[in-house]
Amino acid sequence: MALFGASVAVLLTFIYWSTAGYMALQTDDTIEAEVTGLAERYGVSGLDGLIRSIDERISRKPNGDAVYLLTDDQLTPLIGNLDRWPRVSRDSDGWFNFNLEQTTSAGEVTHRARARPFTLRGGYRLLVGRDMHALDATRGLIVRAIAWGLAITVMMALAGGIMLSRRTMRRLEAINETSRRIMHGDLSRRIPTRSTDDDFDQLADNLNGMLDTIEQLMEDVRRVTDNVAHDLRTPLTRLRNRLEDLKSDNVDNVDKSRVEAALADADGLLTTFNALLRIANIESGRRRAAFTNIPLDEVVRDVTELYEPLAEHKNQKLDISVLENVQVRGDRDLLFQALANLLDNAIKYTPRGGDIHVSLEDNPSGPRIRITDSGPGIPEKSREQVFKRFFRLEESRNTPGNGLGLSLVEAVARLHKANIKLAGDPGLNVSLAFPKAA
Repeated sequence: MALFGASVAVLLTFIYWSTAGYMALQTDDTIEAEVTGLAERYGVSGLDGLIRSIDERISRKPNGDAVYLLTDDQLTPLIGNLDRWPRVSRDSDGWFNFNLEQTTSAGEVTHRARARPFTLRGGYRLLVGRDMHALDATRGLIVRAIAWGLAITVMMALAGGIMLSRRTMRRLEAINETSRRIMHGDLSRRIPTRSTDDDFDQLADNLNGMLDTIEQLMEDVRRVTDNVAHDLRTPLTRLRNRLEDLKSDNVDNVDKSRVEAALADADGLLTTFNALLRIANIESGRRRAAFTNIPLDEVVRDVTELYEPLAEHKNQKLDISVLENVQVRGDRDLLFQALANLLDNAIKYTPRGGDIHVSLEDNPSGPRIRITDSGPGIPEKSREQVFKRFFRLEESRNTPGNGLGLSLVEAVARLHKANIKLAGDPGLNVSLAFPKAA
């Protein structure tokens, strides 16, 4: 709008100077022609002829814009429609610019006048000019027309800019809304088009084609992962059952400790594959269809009561502060599992005699669960990495676990549109903020 308005302003300014300048130049040329004509009449007919010529011109248009004055060498008026010689200095071009007072029905008025002085033989002074009132009025009219034209242009540019911006923003918002839904797990969403084959439609077609490819690749990866997990879970289960049978048999030459170790390994593998399948099921978003309003305070209490004996076994102090009647919309089993994973980690990594605090509060933005412990915490540079599958802070991987606990927590949080944050130094402060229930 600013660029368009500036362009129009430059154009209108050029039109003004061209029009007003041409009119002023035409006026000067007319005055110059009259001075030349009167000087020639003086040369032919003398002073009497010049006086008659000036008198005829004044009589022909007594209320006209022409200004005439003939004086002697002492500036005493001889004839003309001015009562005295202007008391102003000439400009650089030899012209007089002065104020002309006239009596009208509205009273005394002052107009700007412009005249050309000329000295005749014998010392006579001739002044020929024009009342510039008409030219000034025309200039004012042009200025007002330009001002109104510029104002209308700016308003039209503003209206056009708003319409264009809104149209563009609507198209961009459609892309943003689709992107947000895709980021929340709905890979089937596509950017709408208007069949106009404009730039936005071409962009949407390209993005939709890319999304089709990504969805197909993701589906292939998920299918392969599910197939691998299912295919391996079955033989692992059979292996475990056979080891269990072998352990229960009263065979003297069987090393029961080695059988128990094999059973533990099989259990660990089954736990890992079950966790992978559970995370894949959560990330698919199918569980969202079964969401209901659940009492979050009850879930927090149940998880805390479940882990109290484990905390007591390590002489840890487990405090709980829960606000009553706090509800969220979600899946109770998944929330229970996520909180259990967080509390299990807190107890596992907090040293003996340490402190663990679980709280539930209801903020204007929504419920928030905090689990704080006095353990070693997580380095800031690794806080984003711990949510990745199989990531372990211990490279030696001596601590029991498979690196999927926080991955499951993050998947559950994303499914419930909750925001999970890690903080604390020292110790660890886990915050799980849920959106306000509708």
